[in-house]
This record gives sequence, structure tokens and C-alpha cells, in this order.
Amino acid sequence: MSTPAADRGSTSIADRAVRRIAERAATEALAPGEVRTARAAAAVRGRRARVAVTVALPYPAPLDDAGERVRSHVAGRTAQLTGLAVPSARVRVKELRLRAAAETGPEGSASAAGRPDEGGRRLRSPRPWSPRRVPVALAALVAAAVCGVFLYDVVAVHAADRAPARWRADLMDRLTAHGPDGGAWPGLAAAAGLLALGVVLLVLAVTPGRRGRLPLRTPLPGVRAVIDRTAVASQLRDAVTELPGITRVRVDVGRRRARVRAGLAFGEPGPARQELTESAARALAACGLARQPRLRVRLRTEPAWRAPAGAGEPGAGPTDRGSSSR
Repeated sequence: MSTPAADRGSTSIADRAVRRIAERAATEALAPGEVRTARAAAAVRGRRARVAVTVALPYPAPLDDAGERVRSHVAGRTAQLTGLAVPSARVRVKELRLRAAAETGPEGSASAAGRPDEGGRRLRSPRPWSPRRVPVALAALVAAAVCGVFLYDVVAVHAADRAPARWRADLMDRLTAHGPDGGAWPGLAAAAGLLALGVVLLVLAVTPGRRGRLPLRTPLPGVRAVIDRTAVASQLRDAVTELPGITRVRVDVGRRRARVRAGLAFGEPGPARQELTESAARALAACGLARQPRLRVRLRTEPAWRAPAGAGEPGAGPTDRGSSSR
């Protein structure tokens, strides 16, 4: 006697899975690379799902037509892949992107950052400078407090004919007798601290800061754009995670290097490593960075990995490692 299908269990789809499908479906609505998703949301209630995506559309393009194509494709594709009923999808257009910047391929990444403009000058994409309001405010507050205390005592002495404050007289006597020249450790420690503070303030004044943002290629003179390193890492992680057999992906993006570490659950390490490197390189080039970081890829087989039947790689095993860089 067979058990009815309804009594054997049920299948549930998480909101996160529906959200990821809606994000990917939005990028498939128009030509490749023309639609980018900023964020998405999904809510599953029974066999129905509600999705919403925030996208960046190419410019110039008719917004009503492009938005309708994105909306209908997201609703239809999400319903097809999840099996849920998606009555409609909500699409919010956050920004418009120039087609010239979107169509610049990986082969133009090196020349786009330094191509000359109409006046013969080269277009540069410097890193944005940080205002550093917190360090400046703290330094100014401490300096103002110290100067205010000393000023009050000096004005009280000269304007009201009062005796100097005891703490100021003791401080001046101690500095005179136990200053840095005297070799006493409190004076030396205070002098070292002031020196370190001065060096830090000088470094903050001559360096741009904002290390978490990377400059993008400039499509037009006077246009500047930056992207967070976490966004670049997310693009690399999404591109690598889709590859068959790849698990446990970790991506670290710096100013000059991008490291991708992944685990291989099944398949041959050689072809998987090559495909991993090519996919990460394409995703990194598609970010449009003014100075593309050097890519370093490391692939390690998982403990449960077993060599495929008939594999020709001698010595391959669960602890084999491989790395490549570009």
C-alpha cells in the first residue's frame, strides 16, 4: 500500500532562494550586462511569492518599456524556476548607466583608464579623499579645552590680579626640572606621545583615505565613480559559486590584489582550477575598475573529494592544492 504524496512530506522554498532567483532574473531581462541589481526582497506565503528588485538600467533607453520587460521577466522566470505563483513583481529603477561604460569589455580595461580626452589630457580616476571629520574634531576639541584652561588662568592673573593657579605653577616647575632634556621617563613618554600624534595627523593629511572604495574607469571628463571593495568581492563570489563542484568560497579584495579561495567537492582539479580562474577574471574585468587588482586564485579539494573514475592526474587526493594568479 503506497502512502499518499501529501503524507510523505512537503517542500518549502526559503525567501532567500527566491530573492536570489529574482536578482538573477532581472539581469537576464535585457542584453547581457545592461541591467544590474542593487538589492532585492522576496516573501513566500504558501504557494505564492512576492518579489521586488532595485535595478540600474542603461541610458539612453525608454524607461517604461525597459522597466516593463524587467518586471515581466522577473515574475515569469521566478515562477518558472520556483514553481510558485508570482502574480507580479515590483521593480524600482535606482539609477541610469551609460551604455558606453557598460559596453567596455575586458580588452579595453587597460586603455580606458588612461585614454586622452578632447584636450589631449589623460582621464584619471583618483581615489576619493576622506574628510576625516572625527580625527579633526577630536584633535580640535582637546586642543581647545587645554588652551581654554590656560587662557582662563592667564586672564584671571592679569585682569583680576589673582595669583597663578597652583596646578599651573607646579606644572611649569616640573616641566622645567623634569623635561625631556632631564631624561625622566614621564617627560620622555609625553614627548613620544606628542610626536606619534603629530606623525599620525601628518599621514592623515597627505593620504586620501577611504581604503574601502576603489575608483572606476571614467567614461567622460569630470565624471568620477567609486565602488566598495565588498561589492567587488560579492561579484567575484557570485561568479565563482555558480561553477559546478565549487564550495566554501572566500574572496578578499584589496587595492592591489584580489584573492579567491574555494573548495572542490567533485570533478577534476585541473579543469576546475582553469574554469575558476577564467570566471573570476571575467567578473573582475566586468567591474570596470580603473586599476584592476592582480587576481590570485587558490583551489583546494574537500576532505570528501574523490578522484573521478579514469582521472589521469597522478597523486591527486583530498589534500591537493593549486593556485594561479593573473
